[in-house]
Amino acid sequence: MTLTAPQVDFAKGGGLAPAIVQDAATLQVLMLAYMDAATLKETAESGEATFYSRSRAGRWRKGETSGHRLKVVAIAADCDGDTILLTVEPQGPACHLGTVSCFGGAIAPGLGRLGLLERTINARAEGEGYTGKLLGEGARRIAQKVGEEGVETALAGAAGTQAELCEEAADLLYHLAVLLKARGARLDDVMKVLESRAGGGK
Repeated sequence: MTLTAPQVDFAKGGGLAPAIVQDAATLQVLMLAYMDAATLKETAESGEATFYSRSRAGRWRKGETSGHRLKVVAIAADCDGDTILLTVEPQGPACHLGTVSCFGGAIAPGLGRLGLLERTINARAEGEGYTGKLLGEGARRIAQKVGEEGVETALAGAAGTQAELCEEAADLLYHLAVLLKARGARLDDVMKVLESRAGGGK
């Protein structure tokens, strides 16, 4: 897959530009590295994040040794054209210390957990666990489960404790994400609908 490389003013940084790496699903910032014109071009052509290592004074493709490559989904430059944003699908931990992110040990904090949930459902879709079995039963059965969980969430919201409400809401979100998977849709498709409604007074 050939990506479009943005126009970057490498002269501002003496031939280098900082590259922020962000998980496409969770939006978690994974790491910061540097790129020059050659590694930006290679990244766009190969679809794998390749950087300029200041310590090695040369090209460095993430994961060449560890296997933890970064599959690039999109490349963008900031408004000044001197910083690069790589949106990626990580093939393992981004940090050399073995953590998902170089900025602490948290995994997909906050709302990023929904993106991780969707990724986990995709990974388990063909397995023999609950997710795989549920998907094997088809969209009608999953839709029934969503209805059941919706009722339980409503009951917890009306008369349960806050902890019970949160637990039932978690079950509802999980089954809803499985239903979207079964129907070939993604959480991002739902987010786009919400985005379209944001300015519509709804």
